[in-house]
Amino acid sequence: MIEKIVIANRGEIALRILRACRALGIKTVALHSEADRRGQVCAPRRRVRVHWPGRRQGQLPQYPGGNIAAEVTDAQAIHPGYGFLSQNADFAERVEQSGFIFIGPRADTIRLMGDKISAIEAMKKAGVRPCPARTDRSTMSTTARTCDWPTRSATR
Repeated sequence: MIEKIVIANRGEIALRILRACRALGIKTVALHSEADRRGQVCAPRRRVRVHWPGRRQGQLPQYPGGNIAAEVTDAQAIHPGYGFLSQNADFAERVEQSGFIFIGPRADTIRLMGDKISAIEAMKKAGVRPCPARTDRSTMSTTARTCDWPTRSATR
């Protein structure tokens, strides 16, 4: 059971993760820049704060920051939030190699799905029928129906 996680994101995303963790009884650790220290996600009653002086507002430490924060706060996992770190296979790999749980897809999955051609091949192999690309309106709804995607009719 995970008892504490590091949230390697900020703003509304971090607040959503915080609320979910609180509902599950999981303690959280915030990563934030000095400029973000007064943000709602950094309120002392909500979490332990780890900060790096001199960072611009909204700028999180580079990769090692999450692992270091997890080590010094006895966290078992790191949640990247959404966006940059959640799509970074190298970050996920470093977290896993450090012995922490990466809350998200495995590094090899991020790499696989980050390349459109390999992602389509993986979908086909798994039995998921990818929808062929179409750009003209006349064939888009036909293509969607062919792929069993939901459609709605619009009147003009």
